[in-house]
Amino acid sequence: MSIADNIAHVKQRIRAAAQRSGRNPDDIALVAVTKTITAEIIEQAISHGISIIGENRVQEAKRKYADITDPVTWHMVGHLQTNKVKDALKIFSLIHSLDSLRLAREINKRATKPIACLIEVNTSEETTKYGIKPAQILKFFSDLQPFTNIAVQGLMTIGPGWAIHDPQASRSSFKLLRTLRDDLQRQFHTTLPVLSMGMTSDFEVAIEEDSTMVRIGTAIFGPRSP
Repeated sequence: MSIADNIAHVKQRIRAAAQRSGRNPDDIALVAVTKTITAEIIEQAISHGISIIGENRVQEAKRKYADITDPVTWHMVGHLQTNKVKDALKIFSLIHSLDSLRLAREINKRATKPIACLIEVNTSEETTKYGIKPAQILKFFSDLQPFTNIAVQGLMTIGPGWAIHDPQASRSSFKLLRTLRDDLQRQFHTTLPVLSMGMTSDFEVAIEEDSTMVRIGTAIFGPRSP
């Protein structure tokens, strides 16, 4: 299928999953993850309704950001190194991967205004993944409070690695993220509207568990080049 067909199919699946769950499909944002995808192909996706671009690497995003003039929003969805923060702040309107106080300090220092961030939580506690451990999320959120240039909008997680073959395996991770978000809202008397969870293999399960933002690459662009 073409990219246009892929986008239409993904949006239809989002609508169906939302309707099954009694949710409004308009409450779920689609982030097109464009790691290794050329600017020309990204522009095709934009012409067919993609409005949020998700990039994993700052250096790659810089090249594409310079080439793409369409009025789209850019999200940082991959691990953000502290030495890339200065450049990241010039490109991204939302950072999905706030995962350490060291990174928070650097963003807070470099930013000239509050930066929208999501706390990345390692809900499956896999050693190969970044993210705050679930048991540490309350303390981490508390430790962020003095940083006036960090505006936490919600939480992000990635389903367990084996979920690529069994989407239902992600459900417990997604349920846990929602529970952690609810705990934070209750204990800190705050509102955290964003749950960024769900990728190509498991986004429908994520929507059933209240995801407000799904990050889709392969289902739109096909398998990535090595």
